[in-house]
Amino acid sequence: MSGSGGSTDGLLSYETLVHAMAGAAGSVTAMTVFFPLDTAKSRLQVDDKRKAKTTPVILAEIVKEEGLQSLYRGWFPVISSLCCSNFVYFYTFNTLKKLMAAGPGKSRPGKDLLMGIVAGVVNVVLTTPMWVVNTRLKLQGVKFRNEDLHQTHYRGIFDAFSQIISNEGVRTLWNGTLPSLILVLNPAVQFMFYEAMKRKAGKGGRKISSAQIFLIGAIAKAVATTATYPLQTIQAILRFGQYKGDGEGGVTGSLSNIFSMFMERVKRNGVLGLYKGLEAKLLQTVLTAALMFVVYEKITAATFKVMGLSKKLKQ
Repeated sequence: MSGSGGSTDGLLSYETLVHAMAGAAGSVTAMTVFFPLDTAKSRLQVDDKRKAKTTPVILAEIVKEEGLQSLYRGWFPVISSLCCSNFVYFYTFNTLKKLMAAGPGKSRPGKDLLMGIVAGVVNVVLTTPMWVVNTRLKLQGVKFRNEDLHQTHYRGIFDAFSQIISNEGVRTLWNGTLPSLILVLNPAVQFMFYEAMKRKAGKGGRKISSAQIFLIGAIAKAVATTATYPLQTIQAILRFGQYKGDGEGGVTGSLSNIFSMFMERVKRNGVLGLYKGLEAKLLQTVLTAALMFVVYEKITAATFKVMGLSKKLKQ
């Protein structure tokens, strides 16, 4: 990368902004397309009294009990959270990528993993409150099988923030932060595999097709999701935090509490209980990530071409 101090080489550059906006747009597009799969996954994670079923059966059951529109319940808060989250992640990741591009030391995959972890930590700290509210709104009005769960009554995003802060305390907005910090390994591993496979596919200046990008994104996300799914289940439960008898402040996220939740989940449903909803999660996240990367790459390529920055894509 050149050493000029132009607007495209600084930390607050057009290039990193384009990456961030393209990542946000790609994630919003992909999540909207596959949102019903996320609905099925959330129900299976939080409501552990539901019997394990295939994703199509779960979706049909939800439609029958709650109507077709319930498949998109909580769409707006999810999309808002996802847009902010991916903007922060892609901006941080690509800023670090610029800083570390010319540096010696770690191998390229090692750098990708480190950048992914740091970007993930920044993302978690800044956006966890939005994801807590997102989970509450997404599961509001749901017909639970588990009688230990109780309903919330929020009128929207801002009302949810207000009620949570006044009734449960501001710390509740960061419920699930510890497993979320551990789960930064998910996008970090995903980006490490994605960047490595993309470099290999584009070796020698070969053009990478949209189909290849889709496949690379799908494989990278499948590996990352399967490895970290049990923690994602605990994270969803902590964010929801609506179990009777949890005490003041709801479910905490200490290491001992997380371990207890793992043990309770295993006791109730066996080891496979930690993987309830994995089928829906894999379908949703793998397809969403694959489509997101396609949209992301197309937007960045088109924007850089217009701006005369296409050479940056090769770096």
